[in-house]
Parts: sequence; structure tokens; C-alpha cells
Amino acid sequence: MFKLFETLLRGHAARAAEEIFDRNALLILDQQIRETRAGLERSRRALAIAVAGDRGEARRLEEVEARAATLETQAVAALRAGREDLAAEAATAIADLEAERDAIRAARARFSAEIARIRESVADATRRQAELERGRRVAAANEAVRRLGAGQARQDAATLREAEATLARLRELQAEAADTEAALAEADPGRSLSERLEKEGFGPGPKQTGGAVLERLRRAAQQPETV
Repeated sequence: MFKLFETLLRGHAARAAEEIFDRNALLILDQQIRETRAGLERSRRALAIAVAGDRGEARRLEEVEARAATLETQAVAALRAGREDLAAEAATAIADLEAERDAIRAARARFSAEIARIRESVADATRRQAELERGRRVAAANEAVRRLGAGQARQDAATLREAEATLARLRELQAEAADTEAALAEADPGRSLSERLEKEGFGPGPKQTGGAVLERLRRAAQQPETV
């Protein structure tokens, strides 16, 4: 029974871990991409250091070979002049320089092999990093679409329905208002026609101003009263 509970606990833990991973997969991927990018930068620095070291060894090799060639020319001249002692010293120095030359050549061969290996590794890592980051962008877009479809789609559909209902109601109200105005015009065609003529500048409208009414009253007051 204890083993059964232990297995059950492990199962719950595994499921919880999977759920956590699923909910945070994009965040985890971002961190992994940052780490791989940092690793790629370290590899590039290692390659740059190796290339710089190889160039330094190449300069040393040129210097050693030039010194050995100069000493050899001088040693030959010393022999022709009968200075065997100087020629012997030069020969010893030349032997040391040639040994150093051989060591540098061996080191450069190792450098070349290491540089080739690092170059291949960096090229492969660069390609994979680019694919990873492209995949991350696609995954982020897909995740946004998935979340929109899972959570926002219903809300957006409800909002669309509400907006459509509001628009339909607004159109209905506008139609009712238009119908009312048309009905009023039909009920009093003369007024409508008179207002139209007034707007066009043909005569006063049916409504008089207070000044016009006062003037009419004054004219009535000036007329004699009838008994």
C-alpha cells in the first residue's frame, strides 16, 4: 500500500510538473534561448581567441625564420673570412632558432585543427540558434492565436453580437423617426410646402415674429371704435 501511495504521489508530481511546463513553455523557451545565445557568444569568443593566437604564432614564425636566415648569411660570410669561431656560434644559434621554428609550426598545426573544429561548432550552433529563434517567434504567434481562440474568441463574439444588436436598434430608431416625420408631413402638407417655399425665399413663413404681431396690434388700435 505504501508503494502504491508513493507511486501515486510521483504521478501527481509528474502531472503537476507537466502542467507547469505547459503553462510556462514560452517563458521556459525564452530562458533556454538566452542561455544558448550566451553559449554561442562564448564559442565565438573562443574562436576569436584561437584565431588571434594563430596569427601571433604566424608572426613569431616569420620573425624566427628571418633571424635564422640573417644568421645563416652572416655565418657564411664569417666562414669565408676565416672566422670559424663566429660561424660556430652562429650555427648554434641557428639550430636553436630552427628548433623554435619547428615548435611554432607544430603549434600552428594544432591551432589550425582547433580553429577548424571551433569554426564548425560555431557555424552549426549559429544555424541552430537562428532556427531556434525563428521557431520561438512562430511559437509565440501560435500561442497568441491559441489564447485568443481559447479565451478571447467567446468574449469577442459576444461583443460583436452586442455591437450588431446596438446597430440594429439604432437603425430601427432612425427608421421610426423618419416614419414619424413623413407622417407629420403627410398630415399637414400645406405647412410643409409653405416651409419649403420660405426656405427657398418665396414669401414669409407661417410663423410671425413678435415685432410683426405688435405692428398689427398698433394698426388695429389706430382704427376708430365701432358703437
